[in-house]
Amino acid sequence: AQLVESGGGLVQPGGSLRLSCAASGFTFSLYAMSWLRQAPGKERELVASITRAGDSRNYAGSVKGRFTISRDNAKNTVYLQMDSLKPEDTAVYYCNAQWGVLAYWGQGTQVTVSS
Repeated sequence: AQLVESGGGLVQPGGSLRLSCAASGFTFSLYAMSWLRQAPGKERELVASITRAGDSRNYAGSVKGRFTISRDNAKNTVYLQMDSLKPEDTAVYYCNAQWGVLAYWGQGTQVTVSS
């Protein structure tokens, strides 16, 4: 099983990025998917999550209204659209797949928000 994130980079405050996480080696549609992030010196925190069918989403308060999580089960991919980015959004962003006790993690992608 593998999760591969992409789409990170350097962006100015107020800008946008779209992260993608491509899954392989497991039945993607059975898994709830989440994006988490970890900034230097801080604990990893949940950013957004989406149910297996994509019919329910949850967001951390700090990103609500700015970030949107979505998924395409036909493409085995989950996305995180990030708008109105702030310097405090700077972190390594990780993709997570969860089904019961089974969980998979991606290697992370760096997002840096700076002028």
